Amino acid sequence: MTTASPIILHHFEKSPFSEKVRVVFGLKNIEWTSVLISRIMPRPDLMPLTGGYRRTPVMQVGADIYCDTQCIIRELERRFPEPTLFPNGYEGLASATAMWTDRSLFQNTVNLVFGSLADQVPQDLIADREKLRGAKFDVPAMTAAIPQMRDQFRAHVQWIEAQLADGRTWMSGDKASLCDVNAYMNIWYVRAHLPNADEMLAEFGNTRTWEARLRAVGHGRSSEISASAALDIAAGARPQTAELSDPNDPNGRKPGDRVEVMPDDYGKIKVSGEIVALSSQHIAIRSRDPRSGEVVVHFPRAGFLVLPA
Repeated sequence: MTTASPIILHHFEKSPFSEKVRVVFGLKNIEWTSVLISRIMPRPDLMPLTGGYRRTPVMQVGADIYCDTQCIIRELERRFPEPTLFPNGYEGLASATAMWTDRSLFQNTVNLVFGSLADQVPQDLIADREKLRGAKFDVPAMTAAIPQMRDQFRAHVQWIEAQLADGRTWMSGDKASLCDVNAYMNIWYVRAHLPNADEMLAEFGNTRTWEARLRAVGHGRSSEISASAALDIAAGARPQTAELSDPNDPNGRKPGDRVEVMPDDYGKIKVSGEIVALSSQHIAIRSRDPRSGEVVVHFPRAGFLVLPA
């Protein structure tokens, strides 16, 4: 399937959440455009697109902007339905695994990685992550907690190993699914940063074979443009999101309502706008900036707060 506007991913190479989307590009053999951004703020050409949302990655299709990997991957599945990320009726469970992999397992992995790197962590990265978290990014405390983090990481990986124990190729059976993509992100992150990753994964033979299989998938077919060029693409486009109501919205929200949307865990920057479309799983709001013009910014519902403006 082709699109009138390119699929643009704003990301940085060592971002584990970006790796998740890059693997989806590989599984679906998608042609996409890469915009490499700084791993710390400021990102002056990206903020006009997102209304201030600053977590990585962000996907852009013309003047439609998709935030959070839940939302990005759902949109990629809609645009490129084959091969599906939800084989054999796994849509609910595969989507729900993100609440495990992106929160509990990821926090465990972050503490393990940064605690192990210790004084190698740049001060500007620490300062940036403290702003992102709204709390102290305490590397010495992470270092002190390494024994506990190793215990917990091992417990998480054992769940992956158990799922693969019957010799299946993928966590959902004989076809790769979002379950695999979500779980792989954290294994990739440890492998990318810790020289003792082989030792940590030594007892998990099925997981290591599965990890190698996912790594071999690759990242699809990409080309690169600048952040300013991507901003120009948005400014020259019009959002393609159709108005969509949700008659079952438990709070009676509807298109045209002004709201503020933000994550409920960290990076709690409110993005303001008028609702264009909403459902149980997504909300899209209209935002305006002098540099980008009118854009529609898309968010998931799980893990996000929607507040009256």
